[in-house]
Amino acid sequence: MMACFWGFIFAIGVFFSLPTTAFAANLQVSGISIEPCPRADVGSQPDFRRPLGASCYALRGEVINSGSKPVVDTDVFAQILDASGEPVLQNRTRVGSIGDVPPGSSPFALRLAVPAGTPGPLKVSNAKAKGFNAPVRARASADELDLLPLEQELNLQ
Repeated sequence: MMACFWGFIFAIGVFFSLPTTAFAANLQVSGISIEPCPRADVGSQPDFRRPLGASCYALRGEVINSGSKPVVDTDVFAQILDASGEPVLQNRTRVGSIGDVPPGSSPFALRLAVPAGTPGPLKVSNAKAKGFNAPVRARASADELDLLPLEQELNLQ
């Protein structure tokens, strides 16, 4: 009987010493649009346009966190379709990361590289976002911004 008790105590100790699990949170996405990157945007690279390259597109929208806590390490998923309804990004629905999302509605913008010559206009379907209640990636320090410099510029335009 005593061995069973100590086994139970050991199991409880192991359970509480495990790292906390990050649970996924599904977020709503609204107001989604996709358009060519502005000519002045450094990501559009107008000097490097050629027939067999990539074109820069900006995917913009709002993500809605209806919870009371921030959702961290948030990724955006969507299917990007060309004018004929064919997927533009083959075998890929994750279009990018938007970092942390505070409670409420937050705008976002992502830069996408679309194969040159893709017939437009492009359409977006099945847009959604998913994040976590705890960090799952290495975090930026307090004095660094979570977004890369190019994404910071895109969000300001």
